[in-house]
Amino acid sequence: MKKYPYHKVLKTLFRVSLLILGSIALTIFLKVFCFASFKVPSGSMEPTLKTGDYIMVNKMILGPRVFKDWKFWTDGNWVMKRLKGLRAIRRNEILVFNFPITDNRWDKIEMDFNAHYVKRCVGIPGDTFYIENGFYKVKGSADTLGAYYNQMVLSTMNDSILSKVVFNCFPFDSIHHWTMKNFGPLYIPKANDKIQIDYKNIELYGKMIVYETGKSIETKNNVITLGGKHLKEYVFKMNYYFMSGDYVQDSKDSRYWGLLPEDHIIGKVAFIWKSEDEDKGKYRWERFFKSV
Repeated sequence: MKKYPYHKVLKTLFRVSLLILGSIALTIFLKVFCFASFKVPSGSMEPTLKTGDYIMVNKMILGPRVFKDWKFWTDGNWVMKRLKGLRAIRRNEILVFNFPITDNRWDKIEMDFNAHYVKRCVGIPGDTFYIENGFYKVKGSADTLGAYYNQMVLSTMNDSILSKVVFNCFPFDSIHHWTMKNFGPLYIPKANDKIQIDYKNIELYGKMIVYETGKSIETKNNVITLGGKHLKEYVFKMNYYFMSGDYVQDSKDSRYWGLLPEDHIIGKVAFIWKSEDEDKGKYRWERFFKSV
């Protein structure tokens, strides 16, 4: 019987190992820098996205995020750096992002690295966003924002009915009295915007300033201090966005927790690559590879 030379066996094993390692490296590279897949867990984006949809997210639009250092292993602080992307986020694009609230602390922004949300961006940096009788609007823009049909349903609902759900909205203070039907106007800061700070808008921008600076804010006798120093104006370091679920009657979005910092954004939803009706235990074949 002819024996197979050992060097040929080793050469074959080496090539197979290289192929496996190369495939793993390529998969990791694509997942970190290009695309990621997520499952839609709820109906807050109905009818655009359904529970059981699997969505492919494009990270290259805004640019992929990488860790600036590895200190999060010890202090849990996720410090990200965003690489250069293809373009800016546009109104009405659907994004996946890290939830900006942890431990139900709605009074501050803190990235929950393990919680991924999917919502529609209805307000971009520099916009003045408001809700008028249930309809989403941006000052100076004629764009139709979000799911118009669901907003129309909201506009026809009686306030006494809506009061049984979460009717009042961010910032939940005694000055603004904003609701899910009438909200704003709220200016959405962009990087390098300088905004005059007073006792009225500190409720709108306070936790964003704390998030960017890491310093505490105190208000006493209408005098606002940041880290012990008088705060009259503030220059924002990053862009912010207003996010909304298409099913506006039941969506935990910016109406309740406020504006989304840009460093929380993972990417833009590109298409649905698979969909399962979990109640019926069947695939929704008509939704496979459906663009969003």
